[in-house]
Amino acid sequence: MRTHYCGQLGENHIGQTVELCGWAHRRRDHGGVIFVDLRDREGLVQVVADPSVPEVFTVAERVRGEYVLKVTGTVRRRPEGTANTDLATGQVEVAMSGLEILNRAETPPFQIEDETVSEELRLRYRYLDLRRHDMLQRLKFRSRTTLALRHYLESRGFIEVETPFLTKATPEGARDYVVPSRTHPGQFFALPQSPQLFKQLLMVAGLDRYYQMARCFRDEDLRADRQPEFTQLDIEASFVDENQIMNLMEDMIREVFATILEVALPSPFPRMTYADAMNRFGVDKPDLRIPLELVEVGDLMENVEFKVFSAPAKDPQGRVAALRVPKGGELSRKEIDDYTQFVGIYGAKGLAYIKVNEIARGREGLQSPIIKFMDDDVLKALLDRTGAQDGDLIFFGADKAKVVNEALGALRVRVGHDRGLVARGWQPLWVVEFPMFEWDDKEKRWAALHHPFTAPTTSDPAEVERSPGTLLSRAYDLVLNGTEVGGGSIRIHDGTMQQAVFKALGIGPEEAREKFGFLLDALSFGTPPHGGLAFGLDRLVMLMTGSTSIREVMAFPKTQSAACLLTGAPSDIPERHMRELNIRTRKAPGAE
Repeated sequence: MRTHYCGQLGENHIGQTVELCGWAHRRRDHGGVIFVDLRDREGLVQVVADPSVPEVFTVAERVRGEYVLKVTGTVRRRPEGTANTDLATGQVEVAMSGLEILNRAETPPFQIEDETVSEELRLRYRYLDLRRHDMLQRLKFRSRTTLALRHYLESRGFIEVETPFLTKATPEGARDYVVPSRTHPGQFFALPQSPQLFKQLLMVAGLDRYYQMARCFRDEDLRADRQPEFTQLDIEASFVDENQIMNLMEDMIREVFATILEVALPSPFPRMTYADAMNRFGVDKPDLRIPLELVEVGDLMENVEFKVFSAPAKDPQGRVAALRVPKGGELSRKEIDDYTQFVGIYGAKGLAYIKVNEIARGREGLQSPIIKFMDDDVLKALLDRTGAQDGDLIFFGADKAKVVNEALGALRVRVGHDRGLVARGWQPLWVVEFPMFEWDDKEKRWAALHHPFTAPTTSDPAEVERSPGTLLSRAYDLVLNGTEVGGGSIRIHDGTMQQAVFKALGIGPEEAREKFGFLLDALSFGTPPHGGLAFGLDRLVMLMTGSTSIREVMAFPKTQSAACLLTGAPSDIPERHMRELNIRTRKAPGAE
């Protein structure tokens, strides 16, 4: 029905007869001449209806916003002084010789390019929201990025394989979305949180190199970078070690950034151990664009009279750390109070600080209610260790190490953004040498920090049972500007080791056989050493486009309550359908 997209027309098309299809973005009647901005996915072009062509002019008078039109006409240069330099097609216009209204439109609930529309309204009418230039560009960007990723992997011998959506519930990780089975009464499928076990089975099968743009489902609390259903680039390879996988993957990310953004990322990406990241930044995904670091000061605080500091300093599970803010002495009391309230979100009971007004004056040059609890030697050592200068401010965290890390780690990022300390550009980072397990206080047992199929650094199954709290894993995460965009590991390929890890996690032989019997069987039939990684495609595209939420790079996302405002999902199903599935609903406690 058309010869060109609207946004493709330019001065090289002058004199050509074209046929265009699109939506009436805006209609203007100027002294008897009607102008319509015709829009499609590639952009806008101005089309003109002149009274001298009455059959076109009569139709143009009936055109309203978002009408679907077909235009036939001749491309000509705009009259002198009327060119629009803000528009890619702004040097030309189309003099219409034919105009057809393909479909009418009701008045939209919002103007397509209105940036002030609430997200709720945008999600309710997502098909209209997707007509916006920015949204179209993000979806096109995502498509190009996906194509570049596929091209890289295909050129290196990876084979795309689709794995099942209806699978078995997993005991680890987030909550599963479950699907009742009609043919197996009382039993349920689970939607996959990831294709983890299937891709390992593909390595057992000898596929050697696999990838998939995999849809994944997790019933977890949502935030800006999470959705109940999302896409990950899932990758696995046989006969590889950590360095080979990491080198291959960072080459891929470098190539995609060079191709799509024309940006050269560093080579190689820096690497940092988990322990170093937690000690210096309080998180295992540090944003290296922010030059602030946590400094351990527990040894200086063990004998101070201030129990808020001395108690956690003496506690093996505690931590006392400092965060120096350059020129932070400028902060007002209200700003400091706001930061105190902010760290409370992470369990911190308060936020002690010292303003460094003039170091040369010693104690007299410091301003804080806590310095009276510290002798001069402690204060000098504290200033030396933090590298404090006149005009700086030092924040302190003192509590269980987990609380201090989370509170000061988040504060570091917040202050960095508030104070304009975030450097421009891209800072990729590999975080390695993660603990194999972490202690779950609620369950009173060890839990896998990544997942229970991650290989430990030891090859001795007995060591897994002896020392679960000190064992490291062969896992690695790729962090970009403070966001984890990918994570993976070398997998366990030995059945005895897998049984030892299950045992450390409190999964006995019978439970292991019930839940993972198919995997244990597969490991007994000659499984090659293998490992892989999964990238969060939504997060990666979010970062690359400068979006603030993955909802901005997904066509039809859910809300933060995991609802679809467009379709009204989730919703009730007919009683007849529930009977077929052998399920029934039960009222929540307190519901009428």
